[in-house]
Amino acid sequence: MTKRNTNTLQSQSDTAIRIERLINAIQRTYSQAYRITYSKHGDEETRETKLSRYFDGIEQMIMLFEGDVEYQYSWHLSLFQQACQMIGVELSPCGVTCLSEDETRYLSTYETLNELTACIRTLLPQQRFKRRESDQRYLAIQQEIEIGRYVDAVLDRYARTCVVRVDLYYRKEAQTRLRVERIFDDLSRLVAERERNVIFDHEIGYIFSVEQGEDRGFHIHAAFFFNGSEVSADIYRAQLIGELWDRITRGQGYFNNCNREKEKHQDKLGIGLIHRRDRHARCNVHYAMRYLVKNDQHLRIKPVGARCLRKGVLKRVV
Repeated sequence: MTKRNTNTLQSQSDTAIRIERLINAIQRTYSQAYRITYSKHGDEETRETKLSRYFDGIEQMIMLFEGDVEYQYSWHLSLFQQACQMIGVELSPCGVTCLSEDETRYLSTYETLNELTACIRTLLPQQRFKRRESDQRYLAIQQEIEIGRYVDAVLDRYARTCVVRVDLYYRKEAQTRLRVERIFDDLSRLVAERERNVIFDHEIGYIFSVEQGEDRGFHIHAAFFFNGSEVSADIYRAQLIGELWDRITRGQGYFNNCNREKEKHQDKLGIGLIHRRDRHARCNVHYAMRYLVKNDQHLRIKPVGARCLRKGVLKRVV
């Protein structure tokens, strides 16, 4: 009998990414989740397939859709949720189960996972799921264009602009219980701080992008633009913003000061003090800001109505 690992507690972010991996694996293969045979005594015997490992943590995948918060899901998660509903997946003390097609008995966990795999395959060709996948790619392209226009408008404002980049994360011990609505709450507090904290004196623009990665879970990439005639200590300003993030998250967050690592970027340097007439530097700022809207780290789950990309409103120069 195959033993399945179901005990490791996964974060909300990890669980969502596991579902995406599962759907992609099913899309790439034709095998069942498990090969099932029966002995002459009627005992079930199972063998793993290429898909089997993707079902580790299946209970948490199913439980991801339970709770009081209304979420918007990626197409992978929506497809998985619909497949579970179609075959009537249930959680029992013995594991995952559902009724047989003739409704005469409950299937074993391994039979249920084979049924779930088959159901996912029937849903994958549906046009609405294909359309949502292409919509996600289109959105990333449109956001890149939008950010490019915003960056040009900000850089045109003053002769010199101080560009600051910070990555805002949560510590590993906080990630396990971190829910996506928390990061939007913390981001709202950071946005509010801009109106009253001296750290943001002479700020002329900002960009926030809430993202989700396999290694760091939910996180924020942020860029701030300051009047370069008033602010030139970019590394120090980035440090202050990172320390503010630590206070907002009550010590559960940490940050990466991108400006401290400028030597890594060499000819692609798009942060620090940028001169308006320096076309090469301007192109580098565009390159640096495209990192904020890359498609491969989009949110798989978010509160309904939440905006993953935020940018400042440009004010007239008086």
